[in-house]
Amino acid sequence: MSLPHPSPSSAEMPRRRSRSLALELVDALGARIRDERYPAGARLPTEAEIVAEFGVSRTVVREALSKLQASGLVQTRHGIGTFVVGLGDAAPFRVAPEQLATLQDVIAVLELRIAVETEAAALAAQRRDAAQLARMREALDAFAVAVEEGRDAIGPDFQFHQEIARATGNARFVDLMSALGTGAIPRARLRGAVERSEEQKAYLKRVNVEHESILDAIAAGDAEAARAAMRTHLANSRERRRRAAAAVRS
Repeated sequence: MSLPHPSPSSAEMPRRRSRSLALELVDALGARIRDERYPAGARLPTEAEIVAEFGVSRTVVREALSKLQASGLVQTRHGIGTFVVGLGDAAPFRVAPEQLATLQDVIAVLELRIAVETEAAALAAQRRDAAQLARMREALDAFAVAVEEGRDAIGPDFQFHQEIARATGNARFVDLMSALGTGAIPRARLRGAVERSEEQKAYLKRVNVEHESILDAIAAGDAEAARAAMRTHLANSRERRRRAAAAVRS
């Protein structure tokens, strides 16, 4: 495989093309790691060997290796070489607080949640037991109390969604919700979106009505209704953030 050389046709092209070549090299080396041509524990070819094979500069190679190391695929041991860590040992998934700093960041997480939690709700409807339903009910009751007391109810909100994940009987759903944490609840990062207390209370009551619809479907064992109710709930939240983002831009 050979990567194209940067074109000298403009003053800006070398730097831009260097960045592009580094990403192409990341893809090429990453593919070899994934198909185990470079298995876990193996040492990557030397910098000079990669330069010769791919026809790129040492700067491009160093940038590509830095990106692979940041992604957890490789580890550089100074004076020895760069070694494959392996896909199973890559950095665990997490959403850091700084990745939820803007409305667009929050919308992106909501889209992930729509994809995952709609199916979680359906599975919970099929697999939940009485104790799990009781914990979901406790979370919604705590949510209602928090709203009446003028609090944001983020804790009970997250607890409700986490209890649904537990009711799937699949620990991976729980792991993902835990990785997202309370930052997955949109108002946890954007508390200024609703300013007046009465408006906030009305908004949170609407949210809890959506929660009640989800719980009703799970309690009834209706997987399709649970899936639809969860999708409606999270899609409504996404649309509220999209409108807020549009208002900021206008």
